[in-house]
Amino acid sequence: VQLQASGGGLVQPGGSLRLSCLASGFTLDYYAIGWFRQAPGKEREGVLCISSSDESTYYADSMKGRFTISRDNAKNTVYLQMNSLKPEDTAVYYCATPYRSRCPKEMKWYDYWGQGTQVTVSS
Repeated sequence: VQLQASGGGLVQPGGSLRLSCLASGFTLDYYAIGWFRQAPGKEREGVLCISSSDESTYYADSMKGRFTISRDNAKNTVYLQMNSLKPEDTAVYYCATPYRSRCPKEMKWYDYWGQGTQVTVSS
């Protein structure tokens, strides 16, 4: 099981970015994928999860209305669309899978993690 996050970069406040999580070594169709982030000096926090049946679970209210998650099983990829970005969204973003179909409520149930991709929101 491998996950590879990409798409990070430098963006101005109010801008948008789309992160990608490429899955390999397993059939993405049957599994949930979550996105997490970790800012400097802070603990890792949950962002969003998408289940195998395309149900989205937000792990924090601050992302609602700005971030959305989607999946393309044919491309083995899950996307995190981030709009109206704020400086406080600056962090390393990670994707992970609990290796089950539904999104767990807690981060501890995620078994496999990809490397992170840096997102910096700054003018």
